Amino acid sequence: MELFEIRRELETISEKLEQFRGSLDIAGKLAELKELDTEMSAPDFWNDADSARNVSSKHAAIQKQVQQFEAMTDEVSSMQETLELIKQEPDDEMQELLADELTEFMEKFTAFELDTLLSGPYDSLNAILEIHPGAGGTESQDWAQMLMRMYTRWAESHNYKVEILDYLAGDEAGLKSATLRIAGFNAYGYLRSERGVHRLVRISPFDSSGRRHTSFASIAVMPEIDDTISLDIDENDLKIDTYRSSGAGGQSVNTTDSAVRITHIPTGIVVTCQNERSQIKNREMAMKLLRSKIYEKRVEEQEAELVSIAGEKKNIAWGSQIRSYVFHPYSMVKDHRTNAETGNVNAVMDGDIDQFIDQYLKFINDID
Repeated sequence: MELFEIRRELETISEKLEQFRGSLDIAGKLAELKELDTEMSAPDFWNDADSARNVSSKHAAIQKQVQQFEAMTDEVSSMQETLELIKQEPDDEMQELLADELTEFMEKFTAFELDTLLSGPYDSLNAILEIHPGAGGTESQDWAQMLMRMYTRWAESHNYKVEILDYLAGDEAGLKSATLRIAGFNAYGYLRSERGVHRLVRISPFDSSGRRHTSFASIAVMPEIDDTISLDIDENDLKIDTYRSSGAGGQSVNTTDSAVRITHIPTGIVVTCQNERSQIKNREMAMKLLRSKIYEKRVEEQEAELVSIAGEKKNIAWGSQIRSYVFHPYSMVKDHRTNAETGNVNAVMDGDIDQFIDQYLKFINDID
């Protein structure tokens, strides 16, 4: 790499870092870290485990971003000093080392830029992820179950907490519907990229003739709206039913009417929750789900600039998929929005979907 190329790259990076200092509000984040440190040092901090986990996750994410920014700023300053030395006393070996250092740095800087794309008003919130199989009976229901495992593995690899809020098993295999709560800082920001129809092509394990089948399942993703966002729901507009849980919680779960179904009469929105043994806790979580769905609907109807929260509604069928997973006659997973693809299908099904998420975030940023 020529000296003028190194200088140009360093100048560009320095300008971007200064832009990030303002857009990321580094000074504000440092102040926020102090507030979070105070909150986390309180003796009753862990009394509410969910709240404490979210605060800890938020603290770790902000701290990581600030430390990365400061480390990169220092590294750029160091490379600029080396550049000045080379300009004063040319040294081919030192110039080559500086070029290698810059190339390695650019990989870290690109990853940092990606993290800065999670700056939407809801990106930092927990995610509510719903899975629905398309037409095709057992085939699609089994595919929906495979996707549920994929997202669970992805979440666990990022230290997110996964809760099954509602689950309806398939007739023979798989599932008819499932609702997951994925809790952790920026969970929604990452998972909003997964909203849409996912297509599977494989030799069916349920077909005795060994024929190839195509199956579909849809993924819906919403931010979990918390109490900081104003949303009034009239209790008179709610129809609340209780019933016995059908989840995999053991016999003790099914002995009481602990599951809760809430219908919002004006909109027709229905939510259910049955993961807790306590009817009270199931009702609390069902209300969170309802808040998220009502807010999503209002934003979709009233604010076109925030339409990304709801996503484009598509039929669960051929031609509407955002991503294809091909197991046969070859191995490939391809995202049809960004053209990102990989031949390592097994890794993807084990939760390695960051490459698709990253490319989508870059794609959206380019559009915006």
